Amino acid sequence: MKYALPFVFAGVFASSIMAQDTASETDETIFLGNGVEDLSQFVWTKRPIIVFAESPNDPNFAQQMQYLEDRQDELAVRDVVVITDTDPSNLSPLRRQLRPRSFMLVLIGKDGGVKLRKPFPWDVREISRSIDKMPLRQREIRDRNSRDRSG
Repeated sequence: MKYALPFVFAGVFASSIMAQDTASETDETIFLGNGVEDLSQFVWTKRPIIVFAESPNDPNFAQQMQYLEDRQDELAVRDVVVITDTDPSNLSPLRRQLRPRSFMLVLIGKDGGVKLRKPFPWDVREISRSIDKMPLRQREIRDRNSRDRSG
């Protein structure tokens, strides 16, 4: 029995490391920061959410990012990537294209079109509902359900 104890600890330790690796992969794939200048790379593959603010210290920005981070698994299921822009002095291509005023959240569909603009933080539950109403998302859900039934 005393020989099995090190294996138990090793298993627990290994599983916690694997969980941390999975969480960091999710963070990296969903949260892209502010280095994105062209949204065309996401057309038909991802749904970008762009969060604009006048400063990273903006309370609305902090609250929105907390909402997104707390429920990022729901965003990942819906193929969402989060892009941030908190520097209005640098007139980025995204700022020129979307013209935010102060804080703004913008949801872009997989077709590249603007689907939602909000001047205040929005909960992931509300964002998810908006995405789930989109025709392309409805089709993704139907396709996934038919695969699950047949496979």
